[in-house]
Amino acid sequence: MPHFAIHCIDKPNSGDLRAKTRPSHLEHIAGIRDRIVAAGPLLDADGGPIGSLIIAEFDGRTDAVGFAASDPYARAGLFASVAVTAWRQVYPDPA
Repeated sequence: MPHFAIHCIDKPNSGDLRAKTRPSHLEHIAGIRDRIVAAGPLLDADGGPIGSLIIAEFDGRTDAVGFAASDPYARAGLFASVAVTAWRQVYPDPA
């Protein structure tokens, strides 16, 4: 199954929206926990969240885009940008 990186950047000054939506976002992510390679917030220089990164297995790009679009963060309008890109693991060696 191919991997995709979902890279999201928050809109400025959206910390309250992120905090309010976080529980439903985590529930959404938990739905694919067995396919996740890595997931977590992107951070600014002070360690505060400025976005999200999810690397996971999906049947194809359409499924990855659909998953990203159905994320409660996305539905709430948190993100200024979302990129979904095919990804191949090299390190650590997946074999």
